[in-house]
Amino acid sequence: MYFVYIIESERDGTYYIGQSDNLEKRLELHNNGFSKYTSRKLPWKLVYYESYPSRKESIVRERFLKQQRNREFYKRLIENKE
Repeated sequence: MYFVYIIESERDGTYYIGQSDNLEKRLELHNNGFSKYTSRKLPWKLVYYESYPSRKESIVRERFLKQQRNREFYKRLIENKE
């Protein structure tokens, strides 16, 4: 199983979108500074995720979400999932 996720910086409220096969481990890596971009905005919290059976499908969805570049779109997505 693969996941597309959105994490939110508790520092400034920005979002980061990614994909992984292990959500817990990936969030831990983000919060331990192993990603150059996310290391500047620690700490992060998981606010949204979707699951997919293949890595290819998760990458396609991740790219789509990143292309939106619209904070309101992401907020609606997060609010409707809960």
